[in-house]
Amino acid sequence: MAFDARFLGVRAAMPRFETTDVSTGVVREATVELDYMHFAVVLDTARRFARATGVNIDGAALVDLDRGGDEWRLDERIPADWQAGPEVYARNDLDRGHLVRRRDPVWGDPAVAKRANADTFHYTNAAPQASGFNQSKELWLGLEDHVLEHAAAHRQRLSVFTAPVLGEADPPYRGIRVPLRFWKIAAWNAGGDAGDDGVLAAVGFILDQSPLVDTRDLRRPAPGEAPAVGPFRTFQVPIGDIAVITGLLMHDLVAADRLPATIAAAGWRELETSAQILL
Repeated sequence: MAFDARFLGVRAAMPRFETTDVSTGVVREATVELDYMHFAVVLDTARRFARATGVNIDGAALVDLDRGGDEWRLDERIPADWQAGPEVYARNDLDRGHLVRRRDPVWGDPAVAKRANADTFHYTNAAPQASGFNQSKELWLGLEDHVLEHAAAHRQRLSVFTAPVLGEADPPYRGIRVPLRFWKIAAWNAGGDAGDDGVLAAVGFILDQSPLVDTRDLRRPAPGEAPAVGPFRTFQVPIGDIAVITGLLMHDLVAADRLPATIAAAGWRELETSAQILL
């Protein structure tokens, strides 16, 4: 079963990329939607990265599986040159960062959970992340842990949407452009259990890896050498801002934003710990 917009008992649809600029009539890059077990990827075939991903998480049915050997592979359903493959990540300090996190779709009976685990290792579900960004317990990974642990602790269903912001200023590298920012939206039913009408609620985040990425000389530091990286920032932001900077249509999620309007009006809210997230 692929991503289900009604998984929460209230509609939370996949964000869609507007392929035609309404103001100019110019056709933008093409996208293709790919279904996997419990998640989906909207892939930009020109940029070769996802414009959006969406995963359904059942906190009551999560299964703890090993990673399974990190066997990343191309999706054979689409041409290889639509995908950013292993050549992007070889001999440098870029990680193949999961967009749909490996653990999130791994729920259900053992065969289904195993397939979901393996499906997350498609290159269509990856984007280059500086190692400090991808591995940080306090920042990107810390936010993902917070979302998943909340679902498991409360046996709650969530839908989570994640992708890079594919910006014009992203630096070129090996035939692709490395995304400098990522976005994430977590959505849940705040008014009832799955199957009820309920009330959709959502929160949005932007994470910036710009200070960690220098494509002029991507390499791992020598033994004893301090990595040349600086801090990067995590923000809770209005979901409407995510829609604007990504060019994605996400009306359900914008309307469900839990960030108070008075706080949103003051600008993006920088986070240092998950305790600062406003739900």
